[in-house]
Order: sequence, then structure tokens, then C-alpha cells
Amino acid sequence: MFTTDRRSLILGSAAVVVSSALSRGYAQAPTGPYKLDPLPYVNNLNGVMAPQPDLAKRPLLELLTRLDSVPEAVRTVVRNNGGGHANHTMFWQIMGGAGGEPKGDLKAAIDRDFGGFDKLQDQFNTAGTRVFGSGWVFVTVASDGKLALVTKPNQDTPLMDGQRTLMGNDVWEHAYYLKYQNRRPDYLKAWWNVVNWDKVSERYSAAKAGTLTI
Repeated sequence: MFTTDRRSLILGSAAVVVSSALSRGYAQAPTGPYKLDPLPYVNNLNGVMAPQPDLAKRPLLELLTRLDSVPEAVRTVVRNNGGGHANHTMFWQIMGGAGGEPKGDLKAAIDRDFGGFDKLQDQFNTAGTRVFGSGWVFVTVASDGKLALVTKPNQDTPLMDGQRTLMGNDVWEHAYYLKYQNRRPDYLKAWWNVVNWDKVSERYSAAKAGTLTI
């Protein structure tokens, strides 16, 4: 059963999904009789691709890791909307779990690279609190399994630096304002209660196997 804090966080996040989807358009309409109105987030990215069929054939991962090869006229849209799409694809995938702690190979990597799970949380939360304005805090993963912490402004992603994202948290204010107002540290601390460590472990295994994309 959910604790009150976990229930509040999830309910608050659900409300934010609606508000942030309306402003950034990440959500996609579900199938069935009840449908969302078309949202602009992925539409913006698709819109700039329409007149550039050769560019549209390239996977999003390639566009982001080779952003300098994207025509300057559309590079900002690809950066903002493509980066946001990649970030949120990861973000919604790794939540909805019961929190707790990582296990197995992932736990061993966290112990090795951060000195333990508690230290990872402290470093991650501190880094997320220090992001100025809007942005993200990420844990990146190399092909050898090594983990590192990085922050990015706006919708930038570690993919733009040739890195792979293991997990990350959205510290744009609209991700937490409905419940936490300007108390970003409280939001960062509570967020760990809904991390799906099975999904994070799957991403870790995929990174080591060379199959992790966005």
C-alpha cells in the first residue's frame, strides 16, 4: 500500500503530467473512446522534419548525438523538442515503482562509483537543487558500466555529449509546483519513493550491452 507521501507525490505528478503536457506536449493520445487533443511537443519536432525527409530518416539518438550536423535553421527545435522527448521518454519509464533500493549489478556499480546508495541520493539531490532555473539532473552510464552525475539546463540531454542516460529527474518548476511550490529539495527527496529500480536495472544492462538508446 502506498504511504501518504508516495500517494501525494504520484497524484501530484499525475496532475503535472497534464499541465506539462499542455505546455510541452510530451504525452500522446491513448487509444479508446477518450482522446486527448493533439499536443505540440512532439508535433513541433515532427513539423520541422516534414520538409526535410533525409533528416527525418535519422533516429532521434543520432540527431542528438550529432546535433552539430543538424541544419542550423532547425537545430534549436531539434535541441529543445528532441531533447525533451528523449528526456521524458526516459523519465516516465523509470517511475511508477515502489522505491526502495537498487540491487545486483546496478547496486554494485553505485557502491563503486558513488560510495553507496545514500551517497548517490545526497549527491543527486544536491546537484538537482543547484540547477539554476529549469533543467535536469542525470546519472549517466558508460559502456563499461561506469556511472557519473551530470546536470543539464532546459531540455539538454547527456546524449548531446555522446553519453547515455541511465536515469534522471526533471527539475523544471512545473514538475513539482502543484505539491511543493518552490521547495525543490523536498520534491527531489520524495521522488526516490517512486523510482522503478527494475526499469533502471534494465537500462543499466542495456547500456553495458550497447543497446541503450534514449
